[in-house]
Amino acid sequence: MKQTVYIASPESQQIHVWSLSQQGELALRQVVDVPGQVQPMVVSPDKRYLYVGVRPAFRVLAWRIAPEDGTLTLAAESALPGSPTHISTDRDGRFLFVSSYNAGSVSVTRLEEGLPVGVVEVVEGLEGCHSANISPDNRTLWVPALKQDRICLFTPGEDGTLRARTPAEVTTVEGAGPRHMVFHPNQPFAYCVNELNGSVDVWALRDAHGHIERVQTLDMMPADFADTRWAADIHITPDGRHLYACDRTASLITLFSVSEDGSVLSVEGFQPTETQPRGFNIDHSGKYLIATGQKSHHIAVYEITGAQGLLSEKGRYAVGQGPMWVTINALPD
Repeated sequence: MKQTVYIASPESQQIHVWSLSQQGELALRQVVDVPGQVQPMVVSPDKRYLYVGVRPAFRVLAWRIAPEDGTLTLAAESALPGSPTHISTDRDGRFLFVSSYNAGSVSVTRLEEGLPVGVVEVVEGLEGCHSANISPDNRTLWVPALKQDRICLFTPGEDGTLRARTPAEVTTVEGAGPRHMVFHPNQPFAYCVNELNGSVDVWALRDAHGHIERVQTLDMMPADFADTRWAADIHITPDGRHLYACDRTASLITLFSVSEDGSVLSVEGFQPTETQPRGFNIDHSGKYLIATGQKSHHIAVYEITGAQGLLSEKGRYAVGQGPMWVTINALPD
């Protein structure tokens, strides 16, 4: 499997493009100068485009991905209604979902042949909106509103408009601050990292009665941690066995094991990492985790090992200034 790693560094307005070897080594292929502070990124479902949110001129850029080596060529851009905090697509690659923390909104941009052509929907009143996450069945968009301790639930229409589900939201405990989410690859569960209280919630996408229910909340910080909690990102391995979340104050990654049915998390350990890890990701083989250091201006590559999913550092690489987003694409063989 050939894989390309994209690192967004907003302070230097760059994307670093790396090839990832099967041994976990990175080789730099390209440094792209971006017209703006590049932040969230996502690869299209067909792996042909990298979508990137930039500011202060709020817009999404579509970069064409070369199938041979993953290098980027700018293909299109489209205006956004607010500063992009998180960007994702539906499962069919017809729409982009862009959350804006500052604007307190989520917007939908229509895609034509993979290229963004304009905003078709904006939902406001979502204070601290930090991500938009489409369910595995492509029917429900989960939108955490961090400042309101709720996750709003929408059904995307055929035209990209968003209709509130019934119920229209689920709530966390007060002061949790729901932020980023991932879905189990095989089981009907979602996992949300809460920025402000340093916890992870497990959500059953449907219980015995077909309802959404929070079935577990687990502290992600060491017992002796007494500083300000500042959780950032969360990812799960492709086999669904291991889950990881990071905290920026402590500069650590928390390791969780996941029960076979996906319903229960257990803390397996803590990995010190780059200073202020704003973002990280897991490669498509499930063998490697790559973390950014927003204050170290480096990334670290870890090998995922053993039944506990422990992390063993393989290498460390300088990137641009303030790296904060990692996106990994599997190239065609």
